[in-house]
Amino acid sequence: MHDRVSPKSVRDNVSDEQWQARVDLAAAHRLAYMHGFSEGIFNHLTLVVPGQSDRYYQIPFGTHWSEVTASTFMEVGIDDSEVKSGEGDVERSCYCIHAPIHKALPQAKAVFHTHMPYASALTRLEDPRIKEIGQTEVGLSEAIAYDDAYTGPAMDPGEGERLARVIGNKSILFMANHGITTTGTTVAEAYDKLYYIERAAQVQIYAMWTGQRLKQLPTPVVEKTKRDYMDDHLYTGPTPSQRHFAALKRLLDRKEPDYAT
Repeated sequence: MHDRVSPKSVRDNVSDEQWQARVDLAAAHRLAYMHGFSEGIFNHLTLVVPGQSDRYYQIPFGTHWSEVTASTFMEVGIDDSEVKSGEGDVERSCYCIHAPIHKALPQAKAVFHTHMPYASALTRLEDPRIKEIGQTEVGLSEAIAYDDAYTGPAMDPGEGERLARVIGNKSILFMANHGITTTGTTVAEAYDKLYYIERAAQVQIYAMWTGQRLKQLPTPVVEKTKRDYMDDHLYTGPTPSQRHFAALKRLLDRKEPDYAT
């Protein structure tokens, strides 16, 4: 039996932590549409339900990212693809990619998969690697895994299991001839990676368009930049990704406050 609740009563039937998770995930969908990261009704942003390790949030298939609200999400079983709460159809490739990654990687509470234009363009190249030609690129490079084998549409959970093995302890996956997946312990972490990997890809493609040789940073500078990015003592309180996502949500609060309903 599905635990069905109407959208109006969702807030009253979930914990404060679960409601905040829904608000953040709804914000991520709206922002991804705003930033040009979405592709119609396809691609997927999912999050393990707080306090429920056997299920994750997914929008009903056919929902446009511009209309997602905190009440929109279904809770889908990680092991069986059954809708545990909410109503709608489970988009098959979402389940087959995301559920196995959530299950295999404890740090992947949030799994965001898109076909963003610039990063996805790089996945179509023989060499899709992000080059260490600027500080953003260097700051992200240690987090990137590359899957060089496109196997077709993901219609079997075995594909998600394979992708989880490729990701390993990384948090950004370049999927050959396909798209991008980012992971994080929070929505803020996954979205921050999504945002900046697209920016890095965009700048690299712009640089490649000039036809001039790319200027590789010297190895000592690359290593110093990586150490600086990994320094946990620069800030107290919220992390940079949390601050970034909070700022983006304030933008939504001004323009599209209904995302939080």
